[in-house]
Amino acid sequence: MNTNEDTVLARAARVRLMIFDVDGILTDGSLHFGADGEALKTFNVLDGHGIKLLQQSGVATAIISARHSAIVARRAADLGIEHVQQGVHDKLSGFEKLRQVCAIEADACGFIGDDVIDLPVLQRVGFAASVPNGHAEVRSRVHYVTQAAGGRGAAREICDLILRAQGNYEAALAPYLL
Repeated sequence: MNTNEDTVLARAARVRLMIFDVDGILTDGSLHFGADGEALKTFNVLDGHGIKLLQQSGVATAIISARHSAIVARRAADLGIEHVQQGVHDKLSGFEKLRQVCAIEADACGFIGDDVIDLPVLQRVGFAASVPNGHAEVRSRVHYVTQAAGGRGAAREICDLILRAQGNYEAALAPYLL
């Protein structure tokens, strides 16, 4: 954690819209290319379920990614992520458009990214996070660095953190407990 735990929890408690980068966050950042040139990506099911739990608690979710991929659109649809911006190299502009569509203030938004292209948004949101395998310049400028790596549970860790900070973690787990 780059900020003390109380501050991180207070920031996470205000999140009403959580935005995820894709490559390096929802995936491990590897790009595998098939024989026809299509990029293949691997997603973590724990991350996906965490996103669903976050949505069920009332937190909206979104994706902003510099790359464009049909696979990402499919995964977002599977998870019910309504706001998906792909091929966005000016992520701050994409973020501002998303804020307008959702009618939400920047301090009520969270973003998790891993590379310098993500810094403009990470510096604007109320809750900024990265992953341990993210770029050092990014890790040094966020409020929270996950223990889990990108594509290996980092998104779930963020979702669980927000649920706990907002007092919704136990309610989210209740349907699964005897």
